Amino acid sequence: MSSRLDEDPLLDVKQAAKLLGTSERFPRRLIAERRIRFVRVGRFVRIPLSAITEFLEPVEPMTASDIWKAA
Repeated sequence: MSSRLDEDPLLDVKQAAKLLGTSERFPRRLIAERRIRFVRVGRFVRIPLSAITEFLEPVEPMTASDIWKAA
């Protein structure tokens, strides 16, 4: 179990905000809106580093034709 924690460390909200370059309010909002994975450790909330990297992955922009195809 220890090796898994070493591979994917858990960050607190302050550390996540620093990594994202935002205020602490932004990761808290991501958690509240369930837009990012998080873990509850007792009463504390922690965000896996892998969840931050997944959130930061680039997304291919949609064009107008893509929107029409999806409809």
